[in-house]
Amino acid sequence: MSFDALTPTDVPRLVELNDAASPAVPITSETEMAALLDIAGFTLAARDGGALIGFVIGMRAGSSYASENYRFFDARSFDFLYVDRIVIDDSQRGTGIGRALYGEVFELARSESLREVTCEVNLDPPNPESLAFHARLGFDRIGEQATKGGSVTVALLAAVV
Repeated sequence: MSFDALTPTDVPRLVELNDAASPAVPITSETEMAALLDIAGFTLAARDGGALIGFVIGMRAGSSYASENYRFFDARSFDFLYVDRIVIDDSQRGTGIGRALYGEVFELARSESLREVTCEVNLDPPNPESLAFHARLGFDRIGEQATKGGSVTVALLAAVV
């Protein structure tokens, strides 16, 4: 397995992986995914023999990203990396790729002397596996909020680097 940055040529596979993970992440068109990559503060791809098997898309403090969840963290602090989405190919879940990707995110935060890594996980619709995974990585719940017009409720999480 190797790690590198996502590129525009990854967009079709990103959408495929992303949409297979719904409702944990929102369904995203190729146009929307390309736009998200354009404004991303950082990206990570996990590849096996060149094949994209997992990814992270995130933001740094001060971004113009309009996400309600990102704005919560950006209003709270300037000292963080925000993971907008982390997705692993269904066939690869449980193999340590998610932990390895987060290891890369934490290393990036340390290298930039940032205090924490932040993200959100769905409470409704429920995603107990992701909540447990994030707890094992040291994330604490610092809040909750309803998003998407009240159709989704998330736990807002932060882990000290």
